Amino acid sequence: MNIIWARFLVSLVLLVLIGVLVGVFAGPTAGLVFVAVMLVAQGFFSTFHTQRLWRLLDAPVYGEVPSAPGIWGEIYYRLHKLAKQWHAQVRQVEQQHSRFIQAIQASPNGVAMLDDHDQIEWCNAIAEVHFGLDAKRDLRQHITNLVRHPEFVRYLNAQHYDETLVMRGMGDSRQNVLEVQVFPYGENRKLLLTQDITELERTDAMRRDFVANVSHELKTPLTVLSGFLETMRELPLNEEDRARYLEMMEQQASRMRHIVTDLLVLAKLEGESKPPLDRAIDMRAVFDHLKEDAQTLSNGHHDIAFTIDETLGVTGAQTELFSAFANLVTNAIRYTPEGGKIVVTWRREGAQGVFSVTDSGFGIPAADLPRLTERFYRVDRSRSRDTGGTGLGLAIVKHVLQRHDAHLYVQSEEGRGSTFTARFPGSRIIAIRPAAFEA
Repeated sequence: MNIIWARFLVSLVLLVLIGVLVGVFAGPTAGLVFVAVMLVAQGFFSTFHTQRLWRLLDAPVYGEVPSAPGIWGEIYYRLHKLAKQWHAQVRQVEQQHSRFIQAIQASPNGVAMLDDHDQIEWCNAIAEVHFGLDAKRDLRQHITNLVRHPEFVRYLNAQHYDETLVMRGMGDSRQNVLEVQVFPYGENRKLLLTQDITELERTDAMRRDFVANVSHELKTPLTVLSGFLETMRELPLNEEDRARYLEMMEQQASRMRHIVTDLLVLAKLEGESKPPLDRAIDMRAVFDHLKEDAQTLSNGHHDIAFTIDETLGVTGAQTELFSAFANLVTNAIRYTPEGGKIVVTWRREGAQGVFSVTDSGFGIPAADLPRLTERFYRVDRSRSRDTGGTGLGLAIVKHVLQRHDAHLYVQSEEGRGSTFTARFPGSRIIAIRPAAFEA
């Protein structure tokens, strides 16, 4: 038997027995009145706690358990226990939902949820950026009313969701490239995922250009060598012609060797970790070496000045930095006509260390400045080949500086010269005594 009915029957039997006893001692009327009064009191008691229970069901209290005698106390206790369990489960679900939302918001990809009518139910911040949405304003809006890219509309309507869609001309600049894919789930609902592949496409284009450039750069000297070998094999040559052909073949072989060497240097720079912060570089020794090489290359045809702050040091890999600085100085000499001036300095500007090379050479057109550090990019290809450049020097400079947390800046005016500046952050700069490296 249910415990509630058992308690009710026990209470009823006790009430009747007490009423009978009252009737025996005080008369039947008194016994009936007593029973009636107790029933009314019990009714008021039950009504009071029923109303109290109603209020608790309407607005549960998770703190102290309401006190009450008998079965009502048991009801309150059990209700309170269930309410606490329900509240704990709700909080757990809310926390899981919050963590899920945070995880999606942290994703580098855009995520949007569409209902069965292709209306936006939710989207993360990246999806807002990719499609120009406003999560609060655009909820329950049809996605194609907001993203009107013709290819996207066709993709959504065609329902070939096993394929991805590449959308070009996206973002505020209209130059971003997005990869989009839809994943159906639930009852005709859709999960829309987007990924910005602008950098990936740019990198892929640079890779294709790099392969094409390497092929071209190596093909040219190989073709020349092949032609000379064929000529020497098939035609009788006097000693003078043979010597001239051998010299030109040696030049082409040397050119290929320099290209391969620079490519290996780049591969090594990209594969190694950054130089340590606690290894001081002897900038005076670097400048002495730069000055010696510059004078040899110029052969007295340029006015070259070197200025160094000997109290200013930098940390990193000395061989790498010398290679980068030598590239900048060599370029200045190669692209400055005879009689031109070149100034090389190492100085402090605020907390930074600054290495700069200024020349009075041919200068660089403004349109070419953004691409100077690309591999094999040349402002003037014929002039670059005449001066012996591989087209990889500035790419090496950029990678060396990046490994030393530094940045390369270029200022140039066509016909008036250029300034190449490498700025090193304070974290790489140290103060040294002029004689610190003499011991």
